[in-house]
Amino acid sequence: MKHAAMSQRKDRPIPVRPPKERKPDAAFDLWLKRGLHKLYDEVAREPLPEELLRLVEEDRQNQKERKE
Repeated sequence: MKHAAMSQRKDRPIPVRPPKERKPDAAFDLWLKRGLHKLYDEVAREPLPEELLRLVEEDRQNQKERKE
């Protein structure tokens, strides 16, 4: 009887669980967020150089012209 039960189990597919999603470590996320803000907030507040703004605007105009 044991052999019959074993063969029946072999015939059934083994259920596969999806991998558990890891929950982000809240303390690490907070530390990282604060650190990045400390490093880059001042830079992010700086105005964009006029030359860069001009290049972006030229590119927008060129793309509009290509579509028409």
